[in-house]
Amino acid sequence: MDRFLPWLAAFLIAPAFLLPGACCAARELLTYEALMRGSYPHTVDLSAYTPDAAAVAATNTFEGTLRLTGQPHSRVLRSDAAFVEAGGLAQARTLPRDFAYEFVQSGGELIPVRRGALASSHGWWEFILEPGRVWNEPGDHGYSRAAIPFSLQERNANCTHNGVLMFLFRDDGRTSRAALQVSSETCYYLSLDLWASLRARYHRAPVAARAAIIGGYRAEVARRLPVRPLAELGSRYPEVKVAELALGAASARTVYGMVVQGVHYASGCATRSGDYPDCEVLDLPSYSTAKSVFAALALMRLQALGGTATSQPIGRWVPACRDAGWEAVTFADALDMATGHYDSPAFEQDENDAKTQGLFLPPDHASKIQFACRAYPRKAAPGTRWVYHTSDTYLLGTAMNAYLKSLPGHAGSDLFDDLLVADLFGPLGLSPVTAVTRRTYDAQREPFAGWGLTYHRDDIARLGSFLDTQEGRIDGAAVLDAGMLATALQENAADRGLPAADLAGLRYKYGFWARDVKSVAGCDRPTWVPFMSGFGGISVVLFPRGIVYYNFSDDGAVPSFDWGKVAAQVRRIADYCR
Repeated sequence: MDRFLPWLAAFLIAPAFLLPGACCAARELLTYEALMRGSYPHTVDLSAYTPDAAAVAATNTFEGTLRLTGQPHSRVLRSDAAFVEAGGLAQARTLPRDFAYEFVQSGGELIPVRRGALASSHGWWEFILEPGRVWNEPGDHGYSRAAIPFSLQERNANCTHNGVLMFLFRDDGRTSRAALQVSSETCYYLSLDLWASLRARYHRAPVAARAAIIGGYRAEVARRLPVRPLAELGSRYPEVKVAELALGAASARTVYGMVVQGVHYASGCATRSGDYPDCEVLDLPSYSTAKSVFAALALMRLQALGGTATSQPIGRWVPACRDAGWEAVTFADALDMATGHYDSPAFEQDENDAKTQGLFLPPDHASKIQFACRAYPRKAAPGTRWVYHTSDTYLLGTAMNAYLKSLPGHAGSDLFDDLLVADLFGPLGLSPVTAVTRRTYDAQREPFAGWGLTYHRDDIARLGSFLDTQEGRIDGAAVLDAGMLATALQENAADRGLPAADLAGLRYKYGFWARDVKSVAGCDRPTWVPFMSGFGGISVVLFPRGIVYYNFSDDGAVPSFDWGKVAAQVRRIADYCR
């Protein structure tokens, strides 16, 4: 899924109501009349989805189900035929017809009952709903106004398109039409704008879990790291050139930022229609960073529980792989991308081949695991040569899932829900969007392991700090195998990992990449920095001294991946070369 590594070959969502004058001028877009008539002829600046200067606290309370029907206008800006066939593109220009979801309101906040990607009957999209806001404006004739951030995420994949919807409502169930707009994405192969006026229906009914939902959201907001604009990083460290932290073309960037001494310095979330109004809950796809966050951490957790997980043979735990040369390939070999099964040893040539559609396109586990087991012949001894395959990570996830079920007390356990979320993501207090992963669309519901997670920017910031500063500990207790984590993070000079093909300055160990930044950072000796990487232009870099840098882009271009200039700026904050 890291198909492109070509350099190698601002606002927190308001937990309380925004006071009058805190945001915008008197409303000129998405007015009462426009929402009631359903007039939405073109995209608008996304500031229209925020309270105007005369806004006051909501006088109506939303609790129950919102139903939306209708189809959008669309404008395709980029579509790569290698990934998006004509039929798929036609589907991507429509919306799911089964939007019927519950929300609860607490003061000025409107919170969806279900978080994370929501299964849909649509052929292309699934919704992700995030907490939004509710308020009154003088021109709305006694109605309250609601704005809900959301994302459309591609079914069976990870492309994520971000939007906002807005509607008026009353306690008696009356509503306006709902305005909806999508103006940004993190998706290499499909860029499009959607805008619509949809029919909205409000079925008012008590939500049984109301108190728990509100309490959970309050706790979620409270756990976030303090956020400051990136400009403040420049004020605190004047020698840092903040402009150098922005990678690649602005049109390709979704968001970027850095954690320094527990403070999260973040960019805004620019879109084609102004800034995204709910940056703190903007949904970000993992792509292959999941190989680190899911597959690697799951194996480190299993190793901590039993001590023998890394040496388990793939062939023992995956029946589909028997008699296909996997008997001597261990879990650790698969995590290292060193299974010995491949077509070409050239850098990511196998991963870039059209053949990999045999893994990515089928919705069912039987097809995916058949590809993973038998697509590549055995050509080298396990553990001796690095060849990048997302299929190897899918295979590893399947094997770990079976192995977990063999452990005492885990007969019915799920690798993602009952190990990763229960033991790591939940105790870390990550956002609810991280508690859902892409799975196969069959009875097995096998988690993908190598792609398919979703994050908020705070999740990235705190995951990086958990691995680096906290050394994989939660409340002082180690939850990951310490030796594996230290080696993956380049703290074991005797094991830097296998070279990535013929690239001497790049290594891969236990699901993490590492780069020697000696030349770009001006170090006087080899200095290896671990990082995660994702398709199109996603980097999460774990610098020494507890500094975490991230960038989410999607054009696959050299500048979007090459964080060498960031390494030089980070050294001005803390000289990690020494």
